[in-house]
Amino acid sequence: MVEALVVAVGVLSVLVVCLIAAVFALARQVGILYERIAPVGALTMDAGPKVGELAPLFTLSDLSGQTVELGRAAAASTLLFFLSPTCPVCKKLLPVLKSTAHSERSWLRLVFASDGDLAEQTLFYRSAKLQDFPYVVSSELGLAFKVSRLPYAILMDEAGRIRSKGLVNSREQIESLFNAKELGVATVQEFLGAAQNA
Repeated sequence: MVEALVVAVGVLSVLVVCLIAAVFALARQVGILYERIAPVGALTMDAGPKVGELAPLFTLSDLSGQTVELGRAAAASTLLFFLSPTCPVCKKLLPVLKSTAHSERSWLRLVFASDGDLAEQTLFYRSAKLQDFPYVVSSELGLAFKVSRLPYAILMDEAGRIRSKGLVNSREQIESLFNAKELGVATVQEFLGAAQNA
């Protein structure tokens, strides 16, 4: 009986050592993969005003009746987020955007933009509880920025200059717009490419 227990403890000890070695090997592989796979930022389209250019000037009324100015000098940067009431990814990102606007309110203003039926937009605006943010309905705005796919976001600095833009499907891609502005590049991919070539 004692011999069986000793053998069992020995076998289990060997198995534990093997499992520890396997965990370290997997952790090493995860680290290698993390280094090889660069973070993916917002997908930048070539259409519309380029990063670094002044944004087109717009003076619009939002759904609450307030005037919203875009492309002009302002006290804060502006994140212009194009969405649609029928876009499921847009709806998924709303809590992320609200949270980001709240946590970054010292330097960032969030403006929602859409086009289409005003009654449908107003219903969506109320049901999604977006009353704390400007929500403009303008097809001219989307045409000026050449927005062809949603959800799409444009980050403008305090001077009204476009600092980053792109198709955004996740929190990480929204944050990549802020990172690009901080790094002084058009996209995170541009920064990573320059770092690899250096």
